[in-house]
Amino acid sequence: MSDLAKSIGRRIRSYRIRLDLSQEKLAELSGCHPTYIGQLERGEKNATLESIEKVAGALNIPLSTLFENLGAKNGSAAENIPQKCYEFLLEKSEEEQKQIFEMLTAMDKYKQI
Repeated sequence: MSDLAKSIGRRIRSYRIRLDLSQEKLAELSGCHPTYIGQLERGEKNATLESIEKVAGALNIPLSTLFENLGAKNGSAAENIPQKCYEFLLEKSEEEQKQIFEMLTAMDKYKQI
């Protein structure tokens, strides 16, 4: 499946886990089948916008959140470090994100010029 489907799937899984929802509960809330949710998260299904909208609603996030910064063209996909960092942070809890940010700002403060 496409990199886009995989990225969207990772984001769905990240938000689901953050809300402490099982795939079954997300399926119930979104009106989708549990197997379908698993396939979306693994990037195995090319979802319709309607399905993605239902899932975003069940996760209580704007539809646009699942598509933020996708397809940004800052060099080749293999070298798109800002995008890789964004994806990495999305998979972390809010507390972990804060800790990572604090570490980065501390490192930046003491970098050698």
